[in-house]
This record gives sequence, C-alpha cells and structure tokens, in this order.
Amino acid sequence: MVQLVIFDCDGVLADSEVISARVLAAELRPYGLTMDEDYIFRNFVGQSFPKVADKIRARFQLDVPQDFEAAYRAKLVDAFAEGLSRTPGLGDVLDHLNCPRCVATSSSPPRVARTLRITGLDGYFGKDVFTASEVQNGKPAPDLFLHTASKMAVSPENCLVIEDSMAGILAARAAGMEVWRYIGGSHMQGFSASELATPAGVPVFDNWTEFYQMAPQLKRKG
Repeated sequence: MVQLVIFDCDGVLADSEVISARVLAAELRPYGLTMDEDYIFRNFVGQSFPKVADKIRARFQLDVPQDFEAAYRAKLVDAFAEGLSRTPGLGDVLDHLNCPRCVATSSSPPRVARTLRITGLDGYFGKDVFTASEVQNGKPAPDLFLHTASKMAVSPENCLVIEDSMAGILAARAAGMEVWRYIGGSHMQGFSASELATPAGVPVFDNWTEFYQMAPQLKRKG
C-alpha cells in the first residue's frame, strides 16, 4: 500500500535538465573540456555536483577550481529565471493526490528551493523537501530515500518513488521502494527504449495523464 509518493525534482517536477546540461557544458569549455549535452544526460543526470565533479576529475584529469560550482550555480540561476517550467500536466496529479508527498533530490537546498519557487510548486511540498546534503552518500546509494522515509515516518516498502535517472532508480530499489520512471522531460526526447535501459520491472511513463491510470487508488475522490 502506497502511503507516500517521493518525487525527484530535476527532470520530474521541473523540466530543468536540458537547461542544467547546457549551462554545465558552457562553463566547462573555458577549461578546455568540450562535452555535449547527450554525454551529460547519460553520465551525470540525477547525481549531486560533488559526484559529477569527481567523475570529471577521474575521467578527464580536470580538477575544476574551488569556485567553479558557485559560478555554475550562479549562471544556472539566471538560466532558470528565463526559461524554467514544471513538467506538463504535473499540477493535476498533485492536486488530486490522496496521500502525503515530498521531494528527494540531488540538488543543493538553495537550488531546489529556487526551482520549486520559480515553477510554483513550493506550495505543494512545504518543508517536506530533502536533499543529498543531508546524507553521507548520494544517489545511487539508498541513503537519501531511506532518510526521506524516516523523516516522513513511512516504511520504505510503503513508498513510491518517481524518478527519471538511472542513479535515482537504483537508489530507490536499493532502499526497498517501488519506483516508476518518468521520461516526459525534454532531456529524454529522442532516446530509444534500449538506450534508456530501464531495469526490468520498473514501470515507465512519459505523460502525467498516465499516473492515475497506473495507480487509480492514489487519486482523491471528488
């Protein structure tokens, strides 16, 4: 029985991953690293910036300067203000959900707060927003989801996680939670089912109108 729906933020609530990838690629170019958005989607989506920086350091022998993250986030703020939106149809799902909901994200606390405010989603979640900064290990480790379930006083087996990234899917599974994959974000367009490589047994949907078709028991009556 689902007693809590845990939403990832970027790529699930907010259609932000395309913007984030574009800004990250632009910020890396001055350091001699040319990386296209496709590579970023495949390798970094769903992970915290420190983990992304570790991967860049290991794979490209590029140790980004200490002020890189701050500069990247500042550029992201401007880009979000100009073009960030919620994923289409999400509001109807949140308006009719009959159980508690929360957010669990790899984003930093300031970034997720800004994202929810810009998209008008902050009122749906209040203080029930949890970030990777609160745990030792980010996704794909289960720490964030287990922490979220504990804070929301719900057993992991009674949680449903909505994720877009492989890191998030693996984290939810490791936490013993049911997980569905949402692929309706702009960053998922153009990928074939085989390229997405969703693990067996994980339901996939690309439109929020399908949510209550898949789980009619979660829709508030009236």
